[in-house]
Amino acid sequence: MQSVQEIAGAIVAREGGFVEDPDDPGGATNFGVTIHTMQRLGIDLNVDGLVDKSDVAALSRDQAVDIYVEHYFTRPGIFQLPEALQPSVFDMMVNAGSNAVKLLQRLLTDMGFPCIPDGAIGPQTITAAQRAYEAAPAFLADAYAIARRNYYYRIADARPASRKYARRRNGGKGGWILRAEEFMSPKYHLSNADHAKRVAAWG
Repeated sequence: MQSVQEIAGAIVAREGGFVEDPDDPGGATNFGVTIHTMQRLGIDLNVDGLVDKSDVAALSRDQAVDIYVEHYFTRPGIFQLPEALQPSVFDMMVNAGSNAVKLLQRLLTDMGFPCIPDGAIGPQTITAAQRAYEAAPAFLADAYAIARRNYYYRIADARPASRKYARRRNGGKGGWILRAEEFMSPKYHLSNADHAKRVAAWG
């Protein structure tokens, strides 16, 4: 398995550099780290007493990796989950916050290992995840990645402004869908035709 630093480095590479997309509720973002995250953590890089866009723009790749490892992997307790789940849950934690854990908890419940979907990794979730992994070691990571892909489609169903993250202008798979599929076996990837069918109602 990759080290957590390697996984974080891949997340940083996937997220890219500084952007300020008006359709992204996260606001100004650099390497996937949002201005809201930096304000919450008090990361004032230019030491002017404010955490604003200039601090986001000044964030380095290494600083982003450190933020991810500490605040999106270690503190939430992702390291306590089965290793097969860690990369995808970590990546989604960066992308969707505690919804990454809620999605896992609902999946585990659907698999017969009940969890309260509170978004926190505690003893109940750790035990349920381990039992689910023991029951289906070759499938659990795929199941989570599929649930994640479905989550992204549902967001885009409900929020037209987010559809550009799930579907490219040419109709192909958008970044969200490709991101989820990076963490599943190729046999579970949607074909272009299946993707087009899934998003056809968007017009």
